[in-house]
Amino acid sequence: MDIENLLQRYFGTTDLGQVQVDAIPMATERMLVDFGLEEDSGKRFALWSLLHTLDAAPDLDIAFEDEAEREAARNFMDIIASSG
Repeated sequence: MDIENLLQRYFGTTDLGQVQVDAIPMATERMLVDFGLEEDSGKRFALWSLLHTLDAAPDLDIAFEDEAEREAARNFMDIIASSG
């Protein structure tokens, strides 16, 4: 699952800049539901990453049971923070 597929699925566009602001809460709610139901760790991480970008991700200790996944999420957060 890549970011373009996620954006298209939840926002109807691959350009996050084109998303209507009032569409974000409903889309993040759908993402959180899908995140909770998703069993594939890669897909869960992709959803969490987009949710994090939108400032709507669940806390790491809630989102990931596995320490390696929590560490990968911390690394992602560090990369995002250092980029700008």
